[in-house]
Amino acid sequence: MPRFAANLSLLFTEHPFLDRFAAARDAGFPAVEFLFPYEHAPEAVAQALRLSGLDLVLFNMPPGDWAAGERGLAALPDRFEAVAAGIETALAYAAATGVPRLHLMAGLADRADPGARAAYDRALRHAAERLSERGLDLMIEPINRRSMPGYFLDDLDWAAERVAALRADGHANVGLQCDLFHAQILHGDLTARLARLMPLIGHVQVASVPDRAEPGTGELNDAFLFGELDRLGYSGFVGCEYNPRAGTEAGLSWLAPYRAAPVGEGA
Repeated sequence: MPRFAANLSLLFTEHPFLDRFAAARDAGFPAVEFLFPYEHAPEAVAQALRLSGLDLVLFNMPPGDWAAGERGLAALPDRFEAVAAGIETALAYAAATGVPRLHLMAGLADRADPGARAAYDRALRHAAERLSERGLDLMIEPINRRSMPGYFLDDLDWAAERVAALRADGHANVGLQCDLFHAQILHGDLTARLARLMPLIGHVQVASVPDRAEPGTGELNDAFLFGELDRLGYSGFVGCEYNPRAGTEAGLSWLAPYRAAPVGEGA
């Protein structure tokens, strides 16, 4: 049975961020993830997590100036120093919270540009090394360009090739972050892709297509896909990164069949 992690950047936004941990616990989630914790001190995030008793499974490294339109820096030539500094910031939050994996956003760049590809490879290798030193996994996530126009990493198969190449070079802690919402818009054929890419997948996320709302409300047979994850032996959490249609709690009926899932990532 899948285990679900509430994405606190999108869910329970009826509450202040640090109160969302308890709200997720009370709603039956055994774990949480979020985009960025950096508006709050590491100790404050760690305390909210500890008081909730939940697992934290993922968050993103700093993406640059989000308000100014930056969506990551890894593929941007001449921004390596900012990438490296952001990794160190994220590691401080990781040390405080015990999160096991971090996502490095690629940024807005042309994947055909050799300079962007070289910058991305350099950033990935540096991130993989720094995270490995702390026992953490590095995730990369393809994002569809309808949701994020101009995003560098917009192909699931190309991303999988990068993960495989990095692992072959000794970076065993690099994995593919497979968001079923983005994968469906990018490529479709999710059942076959999950089966083929599962050895490289380190984290899964879900939202309905095309509206990015609650699972089960769009064109995907989400319950079937959750069963496929079980059949394929996926043992991680499924991050719920969706926009509730009418308030988080009001839209949680889809979660009812899964609330008996064991609490704790090691369960």
